[in-house]
Amino acid sequence: MRVKSLTLLGLISSFVVISAFTGCAPSTTVKKKQAVTIEKPSENVFIPPKKKISVIEFENKTAYGQRRLGTAASDILLTELGKSQKFILIERSKLDKVMEEQKIQTTGLIDANTVTQVGKILGLDAIVIGSISQFGVKTGGSDYLITQSKQQVAECTVDIRVIEVETGKIIYVDSGKGVSKSSKGSFLGMGTKGGYDETLEGESLRAAIAKFVDNIVIQVNARPWSCRVAEVDENNIYLDAGKESNLKLGTKLVVYHQGKEIRSPDTGMVIGKTESKVGEIEVVDYFGENGSTAKVVTGGKPIRGDLCRLVK
Repeated sequence: MRVKSLTLLGLISSFVVISAFTGCAPSTTVKKKQAVTIEKPSENVFIPPKKKISVIEFENKTAYGQRRLGTAASDILLTELGKSQKFILIERSKLDKVMEEQKIQTTGLIDANTVTQVGKILGLDAIVIGSISQFGVKTGGSDYLITQSKQQVAECTVDIRVIEVETGKIIYVDSGKGVSKSSKGSFLGMGTKGGYDETLEGESLRAAIAKFVDNIVIQVNARPWSCRVAEVDENNIYLDAGKESNLKLGTKLVVYHQGKEIRSPDTGMVIGKTESKVGEIEVVDYFGENGSTAKVVTGGKPIRGDLCRLVK
């Protein structure tokens, strides 16, 4: 009888030890939206050309993380936009170079006029600016005789604005919240205690930012696609969009010559430009990474800088 009692006691002790060590393993929980699966479109479905977009380094308005959080947030958004495969992404290094040349600060604290100025130099359709308005980490846990545990929770709020380069209008505004949790523990001094878990920063930011992507795609692509005449010679019309933009050979475009700006009498903001139709052209070949050549179908010959839109 005594042997059975000792055996039972041993089994119970083993179960307690295994359970304790299981609790020592670090774990992380992130609250975010489920990833969206992009289905391959049918060959018969018209896929419009891709637009060019970039993200300015986010402004960190919190007292936490200094510039690191702003850089991380903008990098995460660029990555998520890249996963959508809906845009041509212009790396922030090119954006920063232009802003440096124009003596413009490279964080999110800039106005729409400055954004359009930079965007037009790079031939962008839209630019995303944003800020981290709230970030905090809460730490809790327990410390008993044989077991210790530690929990960390990171919470953040990210605000973004999407600006259409051609008009300078804000076409999308949103705010997202992200939460990331991490748990660690030890038993009899063995296990993971650890200090601050820096991965919580990126995980909470990604949770806040991921929900923006679908809405950015919808809002930016709701505007008509266009490209520009980059150069003209005796034989060819050169366009600043090509294979990378998904501009198909045989695509017909209407060419417009833009004149003076039209401003609202109330706000003084630019609401458009005067336009005169030049004619119609057809894409016949590609050149470079993202350029194409075209020929005149009807009307006159375009000049450098003319605007081209898809035939409706």
